Amino acid sequence: MIELPSDIHPDVAPLAWLLGRWQGNGHGSYPTIEEFEFGQEVVFAHDGRPFLHYFSRSWLVDADAAKIRDAALETGFLRARAEGEVELVLVHNTGFAEIWYGSVQGLKLELATDVVARTNSAKEHTAAHRLYGLVEGDLLYAHDMAAMGQPLQSHTWARLQRA
Repeated sequence: MIELPSDIHPDVAPLAWLLGRWQGNGHGSYPTIEEFEFGQEVVFAHDGRPFLHYFSRSWLVDADAAKIRDAALETGFLRARAEGEVELVLVHNTGFAEIWYGSVQGLKLELATDVVARTNSAKEHTAAHRLYGLVEGDLLYAHDMAAMGQPLQSHTWARLQRA
């Protein structure tokens, strides 16, 4: 059972299992790039209002898990709606802004993009899908992406532990 903070807004109570700082490692691949390993830190924070603030930073690692260089940054707001529906507004350091819709069911959150906007200098990116779940106390996720003329397919996945 997840203990809810005393000041949690009732709208975000179904997302309370995400709260906190998570850290771990993941793997990435895509037809247009070489496979890679990464470290990641994800934070889901709440200040009593009807949303969670999401922040993620990642870094590429070598075979020994030593940091090679910084990689992706993303931040946004996860808003719970009626009957398990959720919306996410997300921006990335690579020049994307996205609006996602989905649902939370128990300890599973599933989202898909509705809108993807990009700057002139950003690479082509047209759609994405994310699945988060709490498994054996760890946060697991998979991120599928359609970009660079490729159809929607697996891009990154990770297992993060509560820090």
